[in-house]
Amino acid sequence: MDLRPYFDELERFADGQMSPAEQDAFELRLEQDEALADAHAAYEQLTADLRWAAGHDTLRLRLQALDDRMNERGTALARAQHLTKRRQRRGAVWGTLGAVLLLAAGVAAWYLARPTQARPTRNWEAYYQPDPGPAVTTGLLHTRPLLAEALDQYQSGHYPAALHSLGRVSATNVGADTLLYLRGLMLLRQGQGNAAQLYLRRVSDDNATSALARRARYHLGMAYWQAQELAPALLTLRAVAADSLSPYRASARRVVSAGVLDGQ
Repeated sequence: MDLRPYFDELERFADGQMSPAEQDAFELRLEQDEALADAHAAYEQLTADLRWAAGHDTLRLRLQALDDRMNERGTALARAQHLTKRRQRRGAVWGTLGAVLLLAAGVAAWYLARPTQARPTRNWEAYYQPDPGPAVTTGLLHTRPLLAEALDQYQSGHYPAALHSLGRVSATNVGADTLLYLRGLMLLRQGQGNAAQLYLRRVSDDNATSALARRARYHLGMAYWQAQELAPALLTLRAVAADSLSPYRASARRVVSAGVLDGQ
């Protein structure tokens, strides 16, 4: 049905835009004018259909929005579960790693703290029994001041100065072997094992049975060791260890029994 001739009136009536008099007159016409009544019925049906369609589309949009939100929620939940599982796996890995590290630290601590037989050191200084030389007495200071000065410097650890002072001492006042022996001691303590051998060997060979020779022989063996001449060092110290009259017999035996010069 063509609603165009009646559309404005029908719309004003439906929207309540008519005055009370116009509304009464329009309702009277609806009762008397069949064409207007049909147009009104068609208009009502049309507006109802439009409202239904609009409502249905709105519902569809709402349902679609709800589905979208549910999908987003599901995705978010899945993502959260994935992150939780990844954190759990990561925590398990770190926990395992921490346990391994803790175990390794415990093993290392046990290994370091366990009682073990100490390996003998091969450093000659660990076995060396030094000879401080004669004591610097008041009498020595008066009778042999240069020798007293050299001995004081030697005993204080000033080996280059001691060697210099010893070079000014006359052999006629002290004795050649004594000067050779003291020079050998000072060179040995200064770390010049090769040079010390020259002086200590002369004292050891000149009078092999004298007390000074027995002392020099021990220090000669240590001078060989310091110079890394291990075979003569072992041979010399074995001779000292076998000499019951040597004041260094115990020290030499300690080196020989430790085996620090064997198989190097």
